[in-house]
Amino acid sequence: MRTFKVLLLRPVPENAYGGFKTGSPVGRSMASAGKNAMNNPQTDKDLWKDVEKLLDKSKQEEALELLRRKDSQGEHAETWKLAGDAKLGLARSSDAAKPKSLYRQARSHYYRALKIDPGSKPTRSALDTLLNEMQNRSISETTLPPLFKDGTPTLIGLLVIPVAFLILLAGIKYAMAEESGELSGDVEMTITWTDANGNDHIGTVTISLDDTNTPIHAKNFRLHVEQGNYDSTIFHRLVDNFMIQGGDIEHKSGSGGYAAEYFGYCQSGAGVEQAEDCPEQTNWKVPAEFGEPHDAGVIAAARSSDENSAGSQFYLVDTQGAASLDGQYTAFGFAHSGTIDGVETTGIAVIDAISQVQCGGVNDPTCRDPPDQSDPDTAKAVHTVTLVEAKLVEEQGGLLSWFGL
Repeated sequence: MRTFKVLLLRPVPENAYGGFKTGSPVGRSMASAGKNAMNNPQTDKDLWKDVEKLLDKSKQEEALELLRRKDSQGEHAETWKLAGDAKLGLARSSDAAKPKSLYRQARSHYYRALKIDPGSKPTRSALDTLLNEMQNRSISETTLPPLFKDGTPTLIGLLVIPVAFLILLAGIKYAMAEESGELSGDVEMTITWTDANGNDHIGTVTISLDDTNTPIHAKNFRLHVEQGNYDSTIFHRLVDNFMIQGGDIEHKSGSGGYAAEYFGYCQSGAGVEQAEDCPEQTNWKVPAEFGEPHDAGVIAAARSSDENSAGSQFYLVDTQGAASLDGQYTAFGFAHSGTIDGVETTGIAVIDAISQVQCGGVNDPTCRDPPDQSDPDTAKAVHTVTLVEAKLVEEQGGLLSWFGL
């Protein structure tokens, strides 16, 4: 089963002794300094008094160094409280290079002290004073902007929370797919073509599939890809400012294609019918899952006149979109990225480039649907556009790509 890492957007307290660092003179961590700590006969109480005297004289760095030598492992709450006092003093000094960072370090040290000794009134009072001062100076407690304030989502929270929710849903979806043994992931197509100037190109298109709204089409497409059925097929129909169509795994001409698995719909002499059994795989069909729009970059299932007659053929919509097909054909994925001759670009840019190749019309080389049967090659490329290989890859677009994120 695939595992997924979830990144939590929350502050991480600086409770390591490296947080005591203030500059090159005192750049060592307390842990490393402890290895060379000097033997000191002073009691803890006497030493902390010495530290307080140094702080009273605004010698914060000397105070921090003394704390490192005495309590190299940070075992005492008073060590952390005095370290917080020192960092606060440095933050208040006029020559502090990064006062906001020092304020936050002081806050972390006070919290660390309270974790060891929750009942310390001096530490609690120092922390309250610090937080009030930070608020007056408009210094946030963490470097990350808060997602909530007084129980209400902030503007950043309103932006981040939905994205985090979508990522969580995607993780659940992929985990369930792994558990059930279903295929998952994006599909990457490698395509070759020759442009209208006679230059050869190779490109890729990476497509995310909509398992939520069109699960049958997504499954059918992945199965064909996994079985290698699309490899070395062609794009047999190209229409500039509309779409490019391929996926005829049977005849490579646009007249064939079938489902990769039996979904209960069978082509017969009477049309497409629901049936328990369909002996010939070439008669297997995919039922309609209409609903998603034909935006630019969408992949959709081609079919005959029966709405449940999709098989293996598909088309990719170019930059113009194809809103006229909404509700009549199943859009089941989105080409979120691609490459042309090794240069990264959008999936739509690759589709556009292919739709602009030279076609075989007698009077017009632009690829377009035949105006009549007298000129049938107007949507057929002069130089074959080949789908060299289609393969499953790790998901990159997923749910976020459908929301334009």
